Amino acid sequence: MSTLLSLPVEVLPHAQGLDLPAYETAGAAGMDLRAALAVDAPLVLGSLERALVPTGLRIAVPAGFEAQVRGRSGNAARLGLGLVNAPGTIDSDYRGEVKVILVNLSREPITIERGMRVAQLVLCPVARAEVLPVASLDTTARGEGGFGSTGQG
Repeated sequence: MSTLLSLPVEVLPHAQGLDLPAYETAGAAGMDLRAALAVDAPLVLGSLERALVPTGLRIAVPAGFEAQVRGRSGNAARLGLGLVNAPGTIDSDYRGEVKVILVNLSREPITIERGMRVAQLVLCPVARAEVLPVASLDTTARGEGGFGSTGQG
């Protein structure tokens, strides 16, 4: 069973008329974010170009949570469209506009138009840690092995 949180959303003038973020199915983890571009000013991303795409939304993430901005698998598979910093983090004390850093990983230009679903937003609990300096760490079977070391046979 999932927890239902309230997410206050302010719609900025350039996003008027666009759908609010919503879960598309009962089991969806993320809500779609849409590009809040002018109808007559689509964004064309050339191959390997990146751009900051506005959503026209400001949100108030509940304390103890973060909002993660993640890519959409359909955009990645069909268009080669990804997020540069996936997942992006929106902290609970941030009140600026939510923007999505898109990158075109295909060889062809991609046109981003007003209302296009460009990312998804997932609310996640955040644990905070107290940093404790120590002289040494305990040992484990894995030790310092990393970067694919567990796949070595």
